[in-house]
Parts: sequence; C-alpha cells; structure tokens
Amino acid sequence: MIPTEIGVPFARMLTDNDNEKELQMNLDLLEERRELVLIHEHNYKCQLQKYYDSRVKKCNFNVEDFVFRNNESSGQEPPGKLAPTWEGPYKVKEVLSRGAYKLEKLDGTEIPRT
Repeated sequence: MIPTEIGVPFARMLTDNDNEKELQMNLDLLEERRELVLIHEHNYKCQLQKYYDSRVKKCNFNVEDFVFRNNESSGQEPPGKLAPTWEGPYKVKEVLSRGAYKLEKLDGTEIPRT
C-alpha cells in the first residue's frame, strides 16, 4: 500500500469485506437467474414458431399419395446448375409427426432417410 492509503481509507478498502457477501448472494440467486433465462428462451422460441407458422403454407399428405422429393435433401444427383430440382414420384408409406413422411418407390421398396 501507498502510505497515504494507510491513514485515509478508500472505497476499495471498505468494500473488500462486502465482496464475500456479494459473491454468496450471487450464488444464491444463480438458480433464479437460470429459471428466468429458461422462461425467456421458451417465450422467444414460441414467438419464432408462431412467426414461422404464420408464413408457411401447410401441406398435409395422406398414405398412398404420390409426391416428389427435393433433390438437395436427398443428395442423389450431384448439385449443379443443370441438375434436376425434384426426384420421384414416390408414394407416402407412413405419416410421421410434424410433416415427416416415410416414402417408398412405386415398386414398394422403402426410401432411406425420408
């Protein structure tokens, strides 16, 4: 310490004792902060989903419907300027949740990763 700090206490010297109390209080409030962050994150995700769903045209398919599959998602054809955009037709074999479907070829063989 500088000799002038010995005679006159500064704010830095006065708050050293309160630092331990502040750290303990921060640890006590940590769980509450985490819960608030989780609530905020959930609300944000709900808002994003609502915004996305308002702009997406929902299209539901039934079993035995004929569909085309996007070539980018399957990777069957190498991507390029003249590559086809869609492949198929395929038949819907099973309806899964949230717009996911199991597809099969017209001869009945199942398509992987659909």
